[in-house]
Amino acid sequence: MAASTAELDQLAARREEVRREFLLPRGRRPASAGRGIHHTALICADVRRTVEFYQNVLGFPLTEVIENRDLPGSTHFFFDLGHGNALAFFDLPGVDPGAYAEVLGGLHHLAISVTPQSWQAARERLDAAGTEYLLESGTSIYLRDPDGARVELISDPLGEMYGQPVG
Repeated sequence: MAASTAELDQLAARREEVRREFLLPRGRRPASAGRGIHHTALICADVRRTVEFYQNVLGFPLTEVIENRDLPGSTHFFFDLGHGNALAFFDLPGVDPGAYAEVLGGLHHLAISVTPQSWQAARERLDAAGTEYLLESGTSIYLRDPDGARVELISDPLGEMYGQPVG
């Protein structure tokens, strides 16, 4: 259900309040305690299908396949997203995780930065594979992975979104 004009005004005011209270100018921000994302782990229904999609269609090389330490028989596998970042998956044999759903605390979408050349190549592979996607703002491709997770391939530089610094 779409928000009313009054509700949109209230949401904008809350956003501005958070910006004023917490967003420090770039030169005044403290250094981050983090070194980056080691990996993000998602759940998949089929290891082979997931590897074929992320490696062969999206272009992210598989880097490791191991047994999941938390569930004997489960596979934990990793893809190289560049700059030391990894995307990982688990399959959960014998466990029914249910269909993909956007829930509070869950995944809305995973935005992966790629070069403009890689973006175009991925778009061509998506077309060849018959994968549906949405183009947004000339730099983003939104798609669903084989299990329904929303993925964005964005060709803006790291730390930037649609020409605006975000990092």
